[in-house]
Amino acid sequence: MPKFEVREFITFAIVGVINTATYYGFYLAGLKGLGLAYMISHFSAVILSMIISFFLNSYVTYKVKPTLKKFLMYPLTQLVNIAVTAVLLYILVDGLHVNSSIAPLAALIVTVPVTFVVTGKVLKAA
Repeated sequence: MPKFEVREFITFAIVGVINTATYYGFYLAGLKGLGLAYMISHFSAVILSMIISFFLNSYVTYKVKPTLKKFLMYPLTQLVNIAVTAVLLYILVDGLHVNSSIAPLAALIVTVPVTFVVTGKVLKAA
């Protein structure tokens, strides 16, 4: 079992806050600024924030050199995260009638621990 690195988790959490703010900014820009549907805003924001997240987690959290292979694998590791977030977003907005401006924040909270483990495995791979 890999050793749990407290520094990595704390840094991951800080990068996560930055990434969440980035995602949310892009999401609101699409939703409110461009008038896009919430799902289109969501997926656009996910893609843009994922690119930023890759580099922040590579350089800051795990202190590894980003490579093309890792960059191409990174989105694949996020598929579960993206799918769960999208399903939760749909349930919150369409099922529970939560405001679409705040629903992504609640949905993202559910996926953080899984994302930490999966991200570390991919970025630390040789």
